[in-house]
Amino acid sequence: MIPEFEILEPEEQNVMFGAPILVAILIAGADGKIDNAEMRKAISVSSMKKVKARKDLKAFYDEVSKDFEDKLKFGINKYPNDPALRQQQIVEELEKLNNILPKLNKKFSIKYFESIKDFAKKVAEASGGVLGYMSIGYEESKLIDLKMIKNPG
Repeated sequence: MIPEFEILEPEEQNVMFGAPILVAILIAGADGKIDNAEMRKAISVSSMKKVKARKDLKAFYDEVSKDFEDKLKFGINKYPNDPALRQQQIVEELEKLNNILPKLNKKFSIKYFESIKDFAKKVAEASGGVLGYMSIGYEESKLIDLKMIKNPG
């Protein structure tokens, strides 16, 4: 259990833990298709964050990275194949964070928010640019700021 999450209801905790999966699916599917490079990048980022996340978020990413690939595949299959409908449903799920983040320690909420935005950016960079690196496509660029989530800062 993550100490910051003790005040949250189980459903709220699930939203917090599920956000990186949702962000990965949202960004990867922004252009209408979720490709293997984007999936591999999301899996890689979850593992990397487990090691390199800020101290306050290490326990969070330890939990998130467990079975991340299976959770990602399940999430992809859970949402509609239609990109617009999938995006709408995921945005609605992520908007739930707007009621959860204010309940948490402000400093933690800010770090969490910045971290999932960084997650979005890294997934977006997976399939653009030279040899697929360091470029963000137009559709992804409209979503990587995660504007559906209010900045807790």
